[in-house]
Amino acid sequence: MLEAASGARQGNSRNIRAFGATSFLNDTASEMAYWVLPAFLTSIGAGPAQLGVIEGIAESVASFAKLFSGYLADRFPRRKPLVVSGYFVANAVKPLLALTTAWWQVLGIRFADRFSKGIRGTARDVMVAESVDKSRIGSAYGLIQAMDSAGAIAGPLAALWLLSRYGLRGIFWAAAVPGFLCVMVALLGIHETHRRPGKHGAGSLVPHGDDADRLDTPALEVEEENASAHDQHLPGVFYFVLGAATLFSLGNSSDMFLVLRAQGLGMPATHAPLLGLVFNIMYTVLAWPAGRLSDRFSRRIIAAAGYLVFAIVYVVFAVARSTLAIWITMAFYGLFYALTNPVLKALVVEKVAPEVRGRALGVYFFATSVATLLASVIAGELWRQFGAPVPFFLSAGIAVVAAGLLLVSRSVKPTEARSG
Repeated sequence: MLEAASGARQGNSRNIRAFGATSFLNDTASEMAYWVLPAFLTSIGAGPAQLGVIEGIAESVASFAKLFSGYLADRFPRRKPLVVSGYFVANAVKPLLALTTAWWQVLGIRFADRFSKGIRGTARDVMVAESVDKSRIGSAYGLIQAMDSAGAIAGPLAALWLLSRYGLRGIFWAAAVPGFLCVMVALLGIHETHRRPGKHGAGSLVPHGDDADRLDTPALEVEEENASAHDQHLPGVFYFVLGAATLFSLGNSSDMFLVLRAQGLGMPATHAPLLGLVFNIMYTVLAWPAGRLSDRFSRRIIAAAGYLVFAIVYVVFAVARSTLAIWITMAFYGLFYALTNPVLKALVVEKVAPEVRGRALGVYFFATSVATLLASVIAGELWRQFGAPVPFFLSAGIAVVAAGLLLVSRSVKPTEARSG
């Protein structure tokens, strides 16, 4: 029995590598297209307002899908179909951008892309938490985030090389190659995981297939434990952290506004992939160390520091008068992502019982993404009415307030999730 459990743990550790590989390949495909999207929209007659609507709706759709996926992840032990299907749809529709001639067509493709991301995202993050010991959750999220941003380095580099040879539409077609490899790795490399309380202890591994049979874990017992997840309440401290993150997201509009700002200061559209490269190099280098650091020190303080970095970046973008300032600040922007994305997911996971991780992550993604929708629409309108600096100053101010809320969240009593 011990040998079976050891083998199951080793298989789940391999999941982290498989998730890392799929993240790398998927982001390579996505970032090939993402950083040239503003220039492409301009070429078909769209502007900042349309970009705000496209990105805002796309991200809010992902949030609804993540919320739904979170509930499914808690209820059913088989999560791999959600993850694989999500990667498949996203990488099937991305090359279709090459056929678009109007901004509403781009919206439809981004809708499908982000919906599939939402379907796979929460289930994947629950599987990641189940694949490592509790003391290494931050490190696991950080490693996968580093691989994700490494793909975001490879993508803009590939786009830069393809741009001069095949044009914007050629980039969209080429994104199908890493996309196909991503789906294959997800299909063949990811293995099911599940944890439940009971005789194996809180959050212990419940293997599937042959391992489950050898450990004498009845399937009905597993299903009953999964159903009991719906009788759990999320603790108050989770909602306080959620409030801080949601407030921040109200000022966190699409990164495409940073690209538009850079272009407004004289940066050629062909340099947009390089701008993404500078940002993602810093993100890749720091994401894993930040995740590991959060396993040893306060995740709240680390995430709050990330919000303050964001505020500094947006102030510089508001007052910048040269593209040199944009290049330097964009590198600093990668630090913000490293200090927040993997750390906040680990913070959410550690504040709730294992049985409701999917629900907690789904609610977190939903609330922050809906706020991001509003942020993108508001930023687009403020830009159009008052010019570029106003939305950047507003975002910086919101980030400072959200950082303060995270820092005081320690005073909130971390009540345990209760059976309802």
